[in-house]
Amino acid sequence: MIFASIILAKLELTVVIPAYNEENRISRTLRAIHDYFSGRHHEIIVVDDGSTDGTIASVHALGIPTVRVISYSGNRGKGYAVREGMLASKGRYVLLSDADLSTPIHCFDDLWAHHGDHEVVVGSRGLQSSQVNNHWYRVFLGKMGNKLIQTVVPGIVDTQCGFKLFEGEAARHIFRQQRLEGFGFDFEVLSIAQHMGLSLKEVPVRWVNAEGSKVRPHHYFSTLRELGQVWLNHRKGVYQYGLTRSELYQ
Repeated sequence: MIFASIILAKLELTVVIPAYNEENRISRTLRAIHDYFSGRHHEIIVVDDGSTDGTIASVHALGIPTVRVISYSGNRGKGYAVREGMLASKGRYVLLSDADLSTPIHCFDDLWAHHGDHEVVVGSRGLQSSQVNNHWYRVFLGKMGNKLIQTVVPGIVDTQCGFKLFEGEAARHIFRQQRLEGFGFDFEVLSIAQHMGLSLKEVPVRWVNAEGSKVRPHHYFSTLRELGQVWLNHRKGVYQYGLTRSELYQ
């Protein structure tokens, strides 16, 4: 792998979980993830995005030593929360997972099967063998939106699934360039990775719509506005791609 020679982190894996008002399910999610990775040298970072309920108290009450919390005042957005977690990560690899585990944690194995050949492995709800249980309107809006998203992230059928595996140093470089703080961060960081010449692999996962999702219909339209911002950022040279894949091989 292209970053193997410069990875300094001792941890094999970091799991980043953005959380906003997840008091009712964060404990169950953290237990499932901790148990699943009990045989790995890992850490779990919960980024509390200005929750107004007992999310933080629930995390601390678990007393899991591999879990740490990043918190700040105000609800800044999922993109902001994920960036904070990614930049604080120490793992050789970094897994992004939603707090509701809409994609079950055992789907990690499907992503991990490709980690040695690709810097970014994208969990997808849009491939033929993906197993998806979702509201019809979310499926429809997602498919329509992806037609436009393809203009900045060609070749990826589903950029918005909250289950992605990154090589650690690649992740930390990519997310330092991230500018969006809303739901559009997914296609932004994948677009940056493509411009760096990194290898992306999309793999099918299981996905079940979880009650209490923070995504609402109007978010689809605000995310499309963010798509235009990414296009402009590339045109204006906002992103500093840094070393490309070919340069790192030299």
